[in-house]
Amino acid sequence: MEDVIRVDSVERYNELFGLETRHPLVAVVDLSRATRWPSHFTLNYGVYALFLKQTRCGDLRYGRQTYDYQEGTVTSFAPGQVVEATMAEGTRPLALGLLFHPDLISGTPLGKEMPRYRFFSYASNEALHLSEEERKTFGECLNMIDAELERPEDRHSRRLTVNHIELLLDYCMRFYDRQFDTRSQENRNVLTRFEGLLDAYFQSDKPQTTGLPSVKYFADSVHLSPNYFGDLVKKVTGRTPQAYIRDKLISLAKEEILGGDKNVGEIAYSLGFQYPQHFTRIFKQCVGYTPTEYRTMQSAR
Repeated sequence: MEDVIRVDSVERYNELFGLETRHPLVAVVDLSRATRWPSHFTLNYGVYALFLKQTRCGDLRYGRQTYDYQEGTVTSFAPGQVVEATMAEGTRPLALGLLFHPDLISGTPLGKEMPRYRFFSYASNEALHLSEEERKTFGECLNMIDAELERPEDRHSRRLTVNHIELLLDYCMRFYDRQFDTRSQENRNVLTRFEGLLDAYFQSDKPQTTGLPSVKYFADSVHLSPNYFGDLVKKVTGRTPQAYIRDKLISLAKEEILGGDKNVGEIAYSLGFQYPQHFTRIFKQCVGYTPTEYRTMQSAR
């Protein structure tokens, strides 16, 4: 079995591809300048990375699924992610990219904002596909970072470098928003499947055997990462998947409360709650009354 290569520093990545290391915490990478590269490798990232593919030259694999990494796409990785890459025979890697260690942004505004850039947790089949104009912008951002790395380091260097990185990430957020918009029909198909899966979940015995449904369960069912799935649903509807699940729970709970003689504990269990107190708390947060108060109030009408 092939060993997994731990890329826990910029220098380690550059060593793998025979590239020069100019800064220990950040690098603008041009893989056309690589002096060596393995034909097949698995990387465990300890740094943040974004790559813009210049041409098709191989495949990426996450888990058991392989995805074609085509020309003009951006894929991103966060510390802890593992990716397997296979180079097509007779080709060399051609990609522009950015690597930066978490220590570079530690204690900066960007460090605090990193959870906002959810695309680092998207899977490779959710890569960002850039237009020609967007590729130009991506390249210009890399050039600004590269130019800063070429300068002698002074007291402004880190702040300016981090600011340029933040600008690139903000552009990627804008480009992803555009991609969500241009794939509106495909996204609506995913939403329709989600709604069907949500109905099917509560019509089965899964609430009793598995518990409350999670966003990850539905994301896996439509073959998307939880972050991408959540952002897609929010973009199409303005509501989160969690809100969809919660509203479905409350709707079913109301039917059970008014349509039968089950007690609160039985209703809670039938919906997947482990504890009746949890169900009561959620119901009151959403409806304004406890299940018992709601039943009494509706019966009096």
